[in-house]
Amino acid sequence: MTTLDAKLDGVLGAKTGKALDSALGLATVGDLLRHYPRRYAERGELTAIAGLEIGEHATVLAQVERVTKRTMKSRRGTIVEARITDGHRSLSCTFFNQAWRERELLPGRRGMFAGKVTAYRNQLQLAHPEYQLFDSESTDLGSAAEEFAAALIPVYPAAQGLPSWSIGRCVRQVLDVWSGTDDPLPVALRERMGLADLESALRKIHRPQNFAEVAAAQDRLKWDEALAVQLVLAQLRGAAKSHPAPVCQRRDDGVLAEFDQRMPFELTNGQREIGEQIAVDLTTEHPMNRLVQGEVGSGKTVVALRAMLQVVDSGRQAAMLAPTEVLAAQHARSLRELLGDLAMAGELGGADNATRVTLLTGSLTAAQRKKALLEAASGEAGIVVGTHALIQDRVSFADLGLVVVDEQHRFGVEQRDALRARGGDEVSPHVLVMTATPIPRTVAMTVYGDLETSALRELPQGRSPISTSVVPVAEKPSWLDRAWARIREEVAAGHQVYVVCPRIGDDEENSGKGKKKAAKSAVDDSDGGGEEPPPEDGEERRPPLAVLDVAEQLGAGPLAGLRVGILHGRLPADDKDAVMRAFAAGELDVLVATTVVEVGVNVPNATVMVIMDADRFGVSQLHQLRGRVGRGSAPGLCLLVTDAMGGTTTRERLDAVASTTDGFELARLDLELRREGDILGAAQSGRKSGLKMLSLLRDEDVIARAREEADRLIGADPKLREYPGLARMVAEVVDADRAEYLEKT
Repeated sequence: MTTLDAKLDGVLGAKTGKALDSALGLATVGDLLRHYPRRYAERGELTAIAGLEIGEHATVLAQVERVTKRTMKSRRGTIVEARITDGHRSLSCTFFNQAWRERELLPGRRGMFAGKVTAYRNQLQLAHPEYQLFDSESTDLGSAAEEFAAALIPVYPAAQGLPSWSIGRCVRQVLDVWSGTDDPLPVALRERMGLADLESALRKIHRPQNFAEVAAAQDRLKWDEALAVQLVLAQLRGAAKSHPAPVCQRRDDGVLAEFDQRMPFELTNGQREIGEQIAVDLTTEHPMNRLVQGEVGSGKTVVALRAMLQVVDSGRQAAMLAPTEVLAAQHARSLRELLGDLAMAGELGGADNATRVTLLTGSLTAAQRKKALLEAASGEAGIVVGTHALIQDRVSFADLGLVVVDEQHRFGVEQRDALRARGGDEVSPHVLVMTATPIPRTVAMTVYGDLETSALRELPQGRSPISTSVVPVAEKPSWLDRAWARIREEVAAGHQVYVVCPRIGDDEENSGKGKKKAAKSAVDDSDGGGEEPPPEDGEERRPPLAVLDVAEQLGAGPLAGLRVGILHGRLPADDKDAVMRAFAAGELDVLVATTVVEVGVNVPNATVMVIMDADRFGVSQLHQLRGRVGRGSAPGLCLLVTDAMGGTTTRERLDAVASTTDGFELARLDLELRREGDILGAAQSGRKSGLKMLSLLRDEDVIARAREEADRLIGADPKLREYPGLARMVAEVVDADRAEYLEKT
């Protein structure tokens, strides 16, 4: 009897089972059957080549256009190059020392071609692809005919050595011996929602006769994923309600009232409205769990500070968690500057009702850390700002009333709840989450499904316009020279510039000569091309550019004579702080940095943001980074430097970022282009995702209905004891580690 838990090596053989496990992480029958087709190829239609990405393992249904054979100049042997086409664009398939391919890959023949997409001389190619050709007369596949006999050919996410048709063959073998499975959904629920049974859905998603069967199978599998996630989040919401929150009443004579009276600016309507919602939330025993999203500069920090001061007025403490030491230090400094003598409790010149802002990060000296821990534990510090160090078990608070999490997209559910647990066993502190990354409604219902959401939608006040341009160095290398010249012009005008790189460099893995060569090429546009073909596996993508290498090349080359500084996460905390202070004071012209400057850094005199290897950053990250410029009276300029070729989705993504500064529009685009991510885990964009079929962007109705159903089910049966099938589905569709975590909440 073959069940979903059966090991693949016992069903398919040890060799095949090992290959599926090592290449794709598929170990059981259930793993393989939930490895859904990425798309379906129709026998009469070719696959669009436009949009293929360098580095991906692609499978295309294409037609051979022409074949050539030539002798290599510098080494013995031949190269056979077959051009395949979809009727609009072509792709090169290269074979080394396999002259017989010329006799097989005849012009006009069609087939499935699979391999890693590489590039050579700015042209896409598949090096040594695997392929299955259709018979030129019968359009059948000879010995492989059964695999492609249906009108719809499933195309699976594949890997090197495991093309789509090999995975399809394995799926077929498994389906032939699979015993089926009990359906976890109650019959009444399934009938009410008009859903297919699970066994039928799993069979038809892999072997459909038509697109109607595909749609019915997808509807059922999407529902399972949506319901499993919403059941988990409903359990989280229920668990949060089981511990009362500390009541934090407002006072007319406290530090908040004093701060409001002194405030040198007027709150926006959005700040007032959301501030009032938060203030009311804090006065109840029901734990507040609120997400505040808003564009860069919309005033989230002031909203959070006012909430923290209300908590301090009640005799309790507030903790603020930031993703980096640079941002934590910046927040602590900003809060002290905003509060003035109201943050100088116990110090000479401190106000009568003052509190204290304490910074706690992992790089403090032993003496500094001891002092900060004591101030938090004793209650002397009303506001404690820190990084992940706040989550550690050794950190305790006298009376924690509020947890503020900045840039929530950097943290997962576990990390947020670990800090919330610092409030003790009997109480659950209020939680306020902030992000400058706008979030589509469907994401708010899933990733942040245990939170109420509020949005600061008003445009930032006093911000200058930011223009964004893509610098395609592979196609127009002279544009990079112009970019460095523009930096010199900005510095000559008295302004400052950021240059951001994906990596630090030096002793990082894969750094060194190869990376410095890549940096030099990006800086001075030296061309390393030659006449000979690439190695057999094509041109591997070069390592990401590194801060240390790029800074060295810029200082000795196009930006020689300018004051160039370096900032990255591996610098000691004091050095990072000193560099940021120097840049803010205008003592540096150019700051070459990693994404430590992504959020929280405010230097109004900085007008240009150059992002090297921009294609290696996400849409939201690019939007955040360019928000560092245009913060003063002069307009901002963001340059997205990339060697991504035109026509790829990578370039489309960068072009889209350049076309708009609307963060909400970009958030939707970001969700369209990237994987859904591990929505319940610590890594919000982790490799393993609980969502294989459900789209957070396109399936809003499914998610909304699943949330309603989950609230009804959990409200009546919090542990799902009457629905063992649903409890099992949660454990299967949501990763087992997450399910174990949920048991602890």
